[in-house]
Formats: sequence, C-alpha cells, structure tokens
Amino acid sequence: MSETTEKTRYSDEELQEFKELIQAKLQQAQENYDRFKANLQVDESNPTFKMMEEGASTLQKEMASQQAERQLDFMRKLQAALVRIENKTYGVCRITGKLIPKERLRAVPHATTSIEGKEIEAQRKRRGR
Repeated sequence: MSETTEKTRYSDEELQEFKELIQAKLQQAQENYDRFKANLQVDESNPTFKMMEEGASTLQKEMASQQAERQLDFMRKLQAALVRIENKTYGVCRITGKLIPKERLRAVPHATTSIEGKEIEAQRKRRGR
C-alpha cells in the first residue's frame, strides 16, 4: 500500500479511531485491575482456614498481585499512547520513523515500533549496542 509509505503521520480521523480503541481498552484494563485488587482484599478473618487453604490463598494473592501489576503497566502504556495521539506522533515507529501498519496498531494499540523496528532493535541487542 503506497499510501502508508508516503504518509508521515495518521490523519486526525484515524487518530480519533485509535483514541476510541485505546480508551475502550483502558476502561477494560481498569476493570480488570479493580477485579485483581479486589482478589487481594479477600476477608481472611474466618479462623477455620487450614494450612493448605492458607497456602492456596497466599498463592492466589500473589498471582492476583502479579496480574494487577501487569494491568497497571498495560494501562501506563495505553495512557502514553493517548499522549502520542494528542501530540500527533501516534503510530510512528520510534526506530524507523515510518508509520506502523494499522493492523499492528489495532492488535497492539500501545505499540511504539513496527515489526521492522523490532527486528532492528533485536539485532542491536544481539550486537551488544
């Protein structure tokens, strides 16, 4: 698609489409985060817990804590993407400077690199740069 290679940024209409997608994902991520946080605050005042139940409860809390932390990280990335939309830099690969394909942004709306950019980045890491 030559249109994608010639453009240096997405149009305001396209940015609005991505903004709506990101806001929906952000809302879902917030709901997930709230659910994980609620799992951390389980009432353990019941004295009938047995040792195995306490171990399972601790494991569940640790898993919920890790999931909550991942959701927070995801939300930060989505919020950063919203800032890039406001700055009209959203969708531009930070490695190549080319537009990231819409398909990739729809799948990973917080992406800051194209597939080509990720490959360049991986090569640099392998070379120790």
